[in-house]
Amino acid sequence: MNAKYSFHLASEDKRRDLPGKIILGQNDNETVAHVMLKLLGFLIFYRERLQIETTLHQDSIPFVPDLVQLDYELRPKLWIECGECGVSKLHKLAVKAPEAEIWILKRSPADAEHLFHAMEKGDLRRGRYNLIGLDREMFEELCGLLKYRNEVTWMRGEFEPPQLQFDFNGLWFDALFTVMRF
Repeated sequence: MNAKYSFHLASEDKRRDLPGKIILGQNDNETVAHVMLKLLGFLIFYRERLQIETTLHQDSIPFVPDLVQLDYELRPKLWIECGECGVSKLHKLAVKAPEAEIWILKRSPADAEHLFHAMEKGDLRRGRYNLIGLDREMFEELCGLLKYRNEVTWMRGEFEPPQLQFDFNGLWFDALFTVMRF
């Protein structure tokens, strides 16, 4: 583990009862951007049993998800990949976790479009994947504000229209994001 970042969380969104604190680790092969994508993924998709980088203990699934929600039989119900993710891995995920809703979180709409085209070229199965492209300027500013101890107040995150509103370390963010279905 290269570094640990703590996030004290508060939520003004009555539908999203966030935990008071989470800690995200930055592994040796991960960037600050990957840590920030995991945080935003956690906030956008938060639900009661959402887990961060948990080992699945299933021989049939050789991957560790960035974020996952398991059903009561411990099968992936929601799988979220943050940042770099190969087309081959996405194909295997669709096969190995057939009941999971699969989301890929990218730094920008351009990064999401690039992956979308790679998925088309790789002839991946349609109707299985969802991509989010965040606002690039917002994302880069967030990465620059990241400290080892952070404060986040979540106001809202919606998919219709796709928009985020939150306070991060004393600065207000109100940004749109792009959603693509594949």
